[in-house]
Amino acid sequence: MSGHSKFANIKHKKEKNDAAKGKIFTVIGREIAVAVKEGGPDPANNSKLRDVIAKAKANNVPNDTIDRGIKKAAGDLGSVNYEQNVYEGYGPAGVAIIVETLTDNRNRTAANVRAAFAKGEGNVGTPGCVSYLFDRKGQILVDKEECEMDADDLMMTALDAGAEDFNDNDDSYEILTAPDDFSAVRETLEKQGIPMLEADVKMIPQTYVSLSNDADKKKMQRILDLLDGDDDVQAVYHSWDEE
Repeated sequence: MSGHSKFANIKHKKEKNDAAKGKIFTVIGREIAVAVKEGGPDPANNSKLRDVIAKAKANNVPNDTIDRGIKKAAGDLGSVNYEQNVYEGYGPAGVAIIVETLTDNRNRTAANVRAAFAKGEGNVGTPGCVSYLFDRKGQILVDKEECEMDADDLMMTALDAGAEDFNDNDDSYEILTAPDDFSAVRETLEKQGIPMLEADVKMIPQTYVSLSNDADKKKMQRILDLLDGDDDVQAVYHSWDEE
């Protein structure tokens, strides 16, 4: 069950992007607000909130910041009004792009997303136009340098907990699950003290597109940079093979 994964060697890129944008606290804060509104402020009785907390810790969000976010969300239940929207479209050379947003102003967000695509000479398509090219999976990345457990033992622990696949990559282990099994697998690893670089449910492309010229690469990067800089954008998935 080993093999190369496009998603496995992304630690440094993610750290660079999140640090440069200073955005991760906003992203996590909104996800906490939605999770608390849907299931209450007690993580013990709210699996979605537990998952968001785990994501926050993987992104080095301080515990007191997480606690403040939960308390704020619990006190502002009436004013939490974030709406989730998903946009699908194309970048240069037909690269498939999915943009997940949480916003309190749908018109603003839609305009910003369309502008980001346009400035990179891409275009927003209709719902479903590219999502069939992706698989929704729970994904857990474990830093090899931080993990004391043997690879085979980690694989068996993950598979016994309900994981679908295990990949041994250059600098990390990747564990994939069905979306419904993600929480159970993540919590099993957490109880074992396994350090997680990332833990989230994501859209993983089935195939990748290589961009052959620098102009297309710059256009694609332009789209991604603009989307990354928008506080309403929670996640961006794409089929660009950046290697």
